[in-house]
Amino acid sequence: MTAKIRVAAAPISWGVCEVPGWGRVLDAPSVLGEMAELGVTATELGPPGYLPREPAELKALLESHRLELVGGFLAVPLHENPAAAIAEAEESAALFAACGGGMLVLAAATGLDGYDERPALTAAEWSTLVRTAGKIRDVAAKHGLQTVLHPHVGTHVETEAEVERFLADSDLQLCLDTGHLLIGGADPVALAQRHPRRIGHLHLKDVRGELAEAVRAGKLPYAEAVGKGLYVPLGKGDVDLEAMVRSVAEAGYDGWYVLEQDTALSDDSPVDRPGQDVAASLSYLRNITG
Repeated sequence: MTAKIRVAAAPISWGVCEVPGWGRVLDAPSVLGEMAELGVTATELGPPGYLPREPAELKALLESHRLELVGGFLAVPLHENPAAAIAEAEESAALFAACGGGMLVLAAATGLDGYDERPALTAAEWSTLVRTAGKIRDVAAKHGLQTVLHPHVGTHVETEAEVERFLADSDLQLCLDTGHLLIGGADPVALAQRHPRRIGHLHLKDVRGELAEAVRAGKLPYAEAVGKGLYVPLGKGDVDLEAMVRSVAEAGYDGWYVLEQDTALSDDSPVDRPGQDVAASLSYLRNITG
């Protein structure tokens, strides 16, 4: 296929994650500088607190690396205390908008640390989740942002059944994350083909199927699986990324293609490995898009 696509990166590919104890976190100038060296021109924000939360400071930092802001990820409990979730979303939306971002990537967090426990929701809690997501969508829209719901490992919208239930109960579009969907048991290509008009944002990941199955079966904690190489450069795992990219392009998707390879770095990890992996993913994506 031949297509001109907008490609962005994300700090998680360099091991920057909101989970306590996730691993070594590289400093922001190093991560943003490496993005720019690779020819990436846009990024998502990363977890709250990693990059500056003051708009002028954040804009100056991004501009110093010639990076545009796509938007950012926000994982908050949607099934309880809606006012707190909405207030947090309001703060993030205002920051993203002030710095030129257009996308609020929302995940239905459990409220627990990490992504290994998922308490079951009651019907009332699910209804609250859906309503709160809609209210956040409205708040973000006032700042000129689009909100998408990100099915994510260890959140309350993870499995294929939960994704389908959310699509039936809400009018929000999805952030289609190829890796998290596969780990959750969904075929991301088939999902995109069933709901071509509900794909509002795209996170491109590749994963090793045997580790994904171990996480899905509860045999391996998520963070441990990441440390064992759950995520790999595009084209090195078991996601049919060529079919995915072709499918969304044929459906008219014209948004960002965000490269994400969730990484956890130890003190012994080579600091040049994340950049090498992102470079490999960029090369793969260029090859399949012509």
